[in-house]
This record gives sequence, C-alpha cells and structure tokens, in this order.
Amino acid sequence: METENQTRRLLLISNSTLYGDGYLDHVADEIVDFLGRVKRILFVPFALSNRDAYAAQARARFAGMGFALDSLHEATDKRRAVVTAEAIFIGGGNTFRLLKALYDFDLLQPIRERVARGMPYIGSSAGSNVAAPTIRTTNDMPIVEPPSFAALGLVNFQINPHYLDPDPSSRHMGETREERLLQFLEENKTIVVGLREGALIRVEHGRTLLKGSTGARIFRPGQAPLEVLPGAELNDYIQFTG
Repeated sequence: METENQTRRLLLISNSTLYGDGYLDHVADEIVDFLGRVKRILFVPFALSNRDAYAAQARARFAGMGFALDSLHEATDKRRAVVTAEAIFIGGGNTFRLLKALYDFDLLQPIRERVARGMPYIGSSAGSNVAAPTIRTTNDMPIVEPPSFAALGLVNFQINPHYLDPDPSSRHMGETREERLLQFLEENKTIVVGLREGALIRVEHGRTLLKGSTGARIFRPGQAPLEVLPGAELNDYIQFTG
C-alpha cells in the first residue's frame, strides 16, 4: 500500500499571471499534464471578494484547457463538494481572507483528507501559501483575522510566493524579502521556499520537483540561503533536522 507521501499530488504555483502572458498561460501545459484524466475541477475563489467574477475567469480559462469547473462558493453543501471533487484548485488573492473562509466553512480537514488519498491539488499564490503548515510567510496584509495562522499542512515547509530578489539599484531602505524571511527564521525553526514568479513545485510519487522558468531560494535556520534552479529535486533541501 502506498504511503501518504507517495499518494499526495500537488502543483504549487507562485503566481497566476506572468508578465506578458494571460491568466495561467505560463502554467497551462503543466496543469493539463498534472491533471491527466480529470474532467472537472472544484475552484476555491475565497481569496478575492468578487467570487462570481473570479469563478467566471477561472471557468473560462479551464474550459480552454479542456476542463469543466465548479466554484465552491456556489455549492450549497461545501464540505460535500470537497469530498466528491475530482481535483481542487485554490486561486490567489489575499491569503488571510482565503484562510478565514476555509475556517468559516470548516474545510481544512476535508481538503487534507482528500489530498492524503490522492486528490490532485493545485494552488496559486495564496492557494500555495495555504498548502504550507502556516501562512506566516505570506506577503499579504492581514485584512481579516482568521482563527489561526495554521493552514493545510500539505507540505512540510513554508512557501513565500512572488519571491523578489534584492534590487541593488533600489533606494528603498526597508527590509528586502530575504531579510524578512531571515527574521522569520529567527522565531520559527522551519524551512522556507521562496518561489520566484514563474516558478512552481510539483509533488507526486514521493518527489518534490522545482519546475518553471525561474528558480527558488531556500531558507534554512542557521544557514546561508540556497539558490536552487528549475529541475532540482527539493527533497534533500526541505528536510528540517534542527
């Protein structure tokens, strides 16, 4: 029998739109390959306030890839919608608003259980943030207050989507993203993967593979940040032993 680590299937995308492309264009081929024979997607639009418009955008884009899409905000019984879904896609927006809605509708555990049994999970930006143990490494403002920062915990490391490298020509005197993540590690002993825009992580068959057009920056307590290029197996870098 396969273990949970072998049955989990995740596609964690840094950003939904890459400069110069349309919505999900830069990851469309990866999504199609990842979903395989799946016919219908359950979309979670809770990270944006206009859920009807967000669902319409996602529905049109997934139709272009050959998939039907149901939006969770339209479901009368949201837990049942999760339990019966073929695959789930959680879109980007504000991570605090998204996580609060997952708590409000009591959806964290059903999603965890379905993913543990092999349901494909796609997250983009905020949807990738909530796949981590907590949302403490999001870039978003806390526009609402969820009951906890604890998230789905589908992976054992933190994620920082839209990771930005320091700009040596900038006159901005505030902390760089790297400095903020190093401050996070002063208080939290875990691992953070900074996903640049254009990067994504694919988890399946027990492998954790960095893909996309850009790399990632891995932050580990007490160690210098590590640069990782597309195509790298991340399993050796994301095991926390401290």
